[in-house]
Amino acid sequence: MASTNLYHPVKIGSLELEGNLFLAPVAGYSDRAFRGLCIKGGSNFEYTEMVSAEALTRRNGKTQEIMKAAPNEKKYAVQIFGGTPEVMYDAACLVLEQTDCSCIDINAGCPVPKVVKTGAGSSLTRDPERLHDIIAAVVQAVKDKGATGAGLIPVTVKIRSGWDKLSINFTECASRAIEAGVSAITLHPRTRAQGYEGRSNWDYLKELVEFVAGRVPVFGSGDIFKPEDAKKMLEETNVDGVMFARGAMGHPFIFRQTRELLLNGTYGDIAPKERLTAGFEELDVLIEDRGEKAACKDMRKRFCAYSKGLNGGASLRLAIVHAETKSDYQNIFGEYL
Repeated sequence: MASTNLYHPVKIGSLELEGNLFLAPVAGYSDRAFRGLCIKGGSNFEYTEMVSAEALTRRNGKTQEIMKAAPNEKKYAVQIFGGTPEVMYDAACLVLEQTDCSCIDINAGCPVPKVVKTGAGSSLTRDPERLHDIIAAVVQAVKDKGATGAGLIPVTVKIRSGWDKLSINFTECASRAIEAGVSAITLHPRTRAQGYEGRSNWDYLKELVEFVAGRVPVFGSGDIFKPEDAKKMLEETNVDGVMFARGAMGHPFIFRQTRELLLNGTYGDIAPKERLTAGFEELDVLIEDRGEKAACKDMRKRFCAYSKGLNGGASLRLAIVHAETKSDYQNIFGEYL
């Protein structure tokens, strides 16, 4: 049975999107090469990999590449992370000066130690007041630098449910975020202590939706690996939209399939040739951005994902992890193309 009300437009501040299926910011994955494929695959909105505010203010060259829009990307969000309001203000100003992004997202959920120890990422869940001040600083940067013909671009935040199971405080963090001026909140309902292990608690998503009560949109992330997962999250939690992270890796068509499921009650399979063709499109953009050697190394994990389910998977993966050129990949997958 179709659930047409589950797929719908979303408004984030001044930003209007035609649907509610998004690509999450995934470190090491959500570059413009992959985001471009996800747009072709039906994504309604995409987030960059997280950008270090400190690196951005030091004019680190890699941050420029992370923030580049894909050739077919008309609207997208740049996600930044940092531990102090002052640096985040300066970083937000630079994002606005150096990109045409449609949204600035603040990472308050990353559990990685090297991020947490700087006071950024999910460290902010331990200090809702500092989270408020950081969001307020970025909102102020947009007011100072970011006026466009369509109005101020929105500032959003992604949080976790808490630091650990004894400190579940996502409603307090959400309250302070709304007071600081965010236009949307994404919740990954795992604690920092969980990392990416165990199950995410979707009951927290439902609780957050009820707590926010329509003041801003709430988006859900966590354990969405197939279209049915997205449908279930939308039905059970009433979130306004869903973010695909690991579920989109090697499968940028999951957005299209999910939309088909929500609108028609069923969806079609993706042929191996279509999957692998997408992988080569991704490789071509990476080669343009990073050169063949670095791009081919990066694509090893990605082609392992694209080739999942193909006959002779173990031998394919063994060949993939030794590929060094585009020709190597063409030889590996020739029979499928």
